[in-house]
Amino acid sequence: MQKRILPIAIIAISFISLIGWNCTKLDTTDIGSDLLPAVDNVHTFADTLSIISTQGVFSPDSTFISRTDDQAFGLNNDPVFGQTNASVYFQLKPNFYPYYIGNSGDTLYGSPGAGVDSVVLCLKYKGFYGDSSIPLQVRVFDIADNAPYLFRDSTNLIKSANFAAPNLGSNVVFNPGGIASIDVRRLADTVHYKYGNNYSVNTIRIRLSTAYALKLYDMDTVASHIFNNGFRSDSLFRQFFNGLAVVPVAGSGSNQLIYTSLVEPETKIEIHYRRKNNGITDTLMTSLVLNSDFVGTSNNRSSSTANRITRNRTFLPSGDQEVYLQTSPGTYANLYIPALATLSNRIIHRAELIVEEVPDVTGTADKFKQPNFLYIELKDSGTLKWKPIYYDLNPAQHYDPDYKNPASISFYPANVDFTYFGGYLKEKKDVFGNPGHAYTFNISKYVQDIVTNHRTSSEIRLSAPFNFNYPQYSVFPIGYGNNVAYGRVKVGGGNNPNYRLRLRIIYSKI
Repeated sequence: MQKRILPIAIIAISFISLIGWNCTKLDTTDIGSDLLPAVDNVHTFADTLSIISTQGVFSPDSTFISRTDDQAFGLNNDPVFGQTNASVYFQLKPNFYPYYIGNSGDTLYGSPGAGVDSVVLCLKYKGFYGDSSIPLQVRVFDIADNAPYLFRDSTNLIKSANFAAPNLGSNVVFNPGGIASIDVRRLADTVHYKYGNNYSVNTIRIRLSTAYALKLYDMDTVASHIFNNGFRSDSLFRQFFNGLAVVPVAGSGSNQLIYTSLVEPETKIEIHYRRKNNGITDTLMTSLVLNSDFVGTSNNRSSSTANRITRNRTFLPSGDQEVYLQTSPGTYANLYIPALATLSNRIIHRAELIVEEVPDVTGTADKFKQPNFLYIELKDSGTLKWKPIYYDLNPAQHYDPDYKNPASISFYPANVDFTYFGGYLKEKKDVFGNPGHAYTFNISKYVQDIVTNHRTSSEIRLSAPFNFNYPQYSVFPIGYGNNVAYGRVKVGGGNNPNYRLRLRIIYSKI
């Protein structure tokens, strides 16, 4: 079973691509084919240029995962791409300081019948990738910070997917053996609390240990409390609560990544407590949440988060016959098109890079889906850096991949015009008539610039990014539509006999 995690806009893009693929009137080129002149070999011609392709791996992978991104945790055992292991680390804090459990002035600590009932970690469920038939087994730990690196004080650090995991403290999960089982097939069920009209849906709920519940309860800031006073300020709270880690259990048979949002209100620590109300014991609830912003006072700081994702790939080909593309933290292919450098001047009606999926014969294609988007970029001449492709990301916006005038022209468009540029997953029958998938890229303006203005034909990098950045221009990442670690696809290389990676050009002579 599989839950796709797709932006709403992709529905429209898929519809457009379906029309473009199945209603080609004049040629087998896919993007904008109804606008192309017919290839008659008198006025309009078509050529297919060969591509030299090699396999690559991003190592180290600099994919940046922010607190506002969906976070992944779990295990995938992919028979083609190997194992993925993902853990998530985060701090949940009070909304205000000094913080108190219950209402201001309540006498909870030491009051007969009052006290903590339970503490539940809640994570907003956003989807999954992999096989949902076996529940995911996880453990929850508290984070035991050690100097000089302190996770609780790392809110301003850029944390990539290869983030070094902090030291973990004691297991805080209540379940026997310290293991919590998450069955995503049941998360749509409504969970009612035992008091009031409160309930939750699409929320992962993990009950934490009684000892951990007492630890939080004993930090309550009340007049009669003479112990930790950990809720009095953020600096004090961070001395007792460095954060939590959700870590998958190896060898449990689980084969899925689960996605959660740390910034939505459903993600929280619920503290269920008892208090005396007119001589009657009530059971109520309060919550700790992720503080993503400063809240007006210097003692309420942002929470630290991190998403560590490691890959253990069993095999990668050379890239000439097959290319393995895995969403960030992932893999890539380097492409070189020798014939472009010597192509004579001509009118380019369409230049289209065609990337076709090689059928998955492992029987797991229904579980390990393809990335929603692929991306291409250019090798920056004379350096080891990369830059956006010229013109074709969005022809309606002026951008400069060389960033010669930063004050007025950006190196990247404000948005990518996917209906023109392509790069998104679409269905296509293969050479044998079997259902399959492909990605196509419209690079017509870039190729026209090469043949007319003699721009250097650069090496191209093909990948499936979650986000990327160009450090020579900016440290800020650029998002690209894929969820982190979601999707992989095996595509044909430049020498594949049936699913050849190629550049098709439709042109007229001058």
